[in-house]
Amino acid sequence: MRLDPFQSTTYDKRIERVQKELKKRELDVLVGYSSESESATSRYLSGFWPFFDFAGVVVPSEGEPALITGGPESYEFAKVFSGLKNILVNPLFVETSAPEWVPDVKEESFKTIIPRVCGKTPKRIGVANWNIFPFPIIEDLKDAAPHAELLPADDVLLHVQAVKDEEEIPYIREAYRITEESMKAAIESVEAGMAEWQIEAVARSKMAELGAEGTPYPPWVTSGPNTPLSLCRSTDRKVQKNELIQLTFGAQHMGYCGNMCRGLSIGTIPLGARKLMDAALEAMDYAFKAIRPGTQAQDVFSGYHELLSRYGYEEFTLYGPAHGTGSSEVEGLWLSRSADFVIQPGMLFNIDIWLSDGEHGIRYEDGILVNDKGIEQLTSYRREAISL
Repeated sequence: MRLDPFQSTTYDKRIERVQKELKKRELDVLVGYSSESESATSRYLSGFWPFFDFAGVVVPSEGEPALITGGPESYEFAKVFSGLKNILVNPLFVETSAPEWVPDVKEESFKTIIPRVCGKTPKRIGVANWNIFPFPIIEDLKDAAPHAELLPADDVLLHVQAVKDEEEIPYIREAYRITEESMKAAIESVEAGMAEWQIEAVARSKMAELGAEGTPYPPWVTSGPNTPLSLCRSTDRKVQKNELIQLTFGAQHMGYCGNMCRGLSIGTIPLGARKLMDAALEAMDYAFKAIRPGTQAQDVFSGYHELLSRYGYEEFTLYGPAHGTGSSEVEGLWLSRSADFVIQPGMLFNIDIWLSDGEHGIRYEDGILVNDKGIEQLTSYRREAISL
């Protein structure tokens, strides 16, 4: 069962926090971009996320923000689902193969949108979602304020989102609960001869049954020779006995992402895979103990790297032991060698241990929420070397 949607006052408070950050950084406005696959910015700030068309959010350092859509369909869609009431149409945000509209549509470029929303022509524009921001829309922004600086500003949103508030936590817990139940259903369904996509379908079905609105990324099951791939897709390959099978699932609930990964075998776990599992599970246990409020993030990474070095596996991993999550499956806050932040209550992480020796690849992943006393584990089902 889905929880109730956020009220518009939730988005008002988020906008206020963004505006406070903009003033600190002497930015006149933040412009963010969202697509169906990267929807976190518009979803977090307005409650609206697009499909077919794209969306933008314009947040001035003072005044009323605006949601940007790409056509009359999305405009009507947004009027129902957006927590922001100022909704405008910029045709550059329309789908790739846009129709020729029969009704008259009030469209405008950023040349009129930006000064009206900001109350002036801005001098410093922060661009969120910098690495996916489309070139034509950047050019439209430049036309709107030809003498302004355009600056990468993803860290503005990351700073606002880093510490979750009490209002968010029930939605977070529900996203992980659905994810865990889906993982449990999938594991219990596994039999030799099932296609990878059939196992994935069990998880997807359970997610939908429990009220997930979708997934934060395409979930997958991979087996045998494909397990060394850190990213993969489920295929027609039929899983066999005595080989490694990797399950990677996440459910999205009311804009929040759950995530969970497990490796298993039907019968005997291959020796090389078992060694990776043992190291990964020890690393998971280390991360659960090391991630505490007041701890330096880079110190957690150092202990993780030292642990892998004892196994000779320091080159078998891609990144640190955890990353932030929330509105996106990965939401900054990587626990890396150079991470310069202190872990705080309210931070949400996925402990994410990925190891591969080139023949096998294993990932264990579980969600945790940092609190005043330590952490709350959001998923834990069969965190072990699973042999069915």
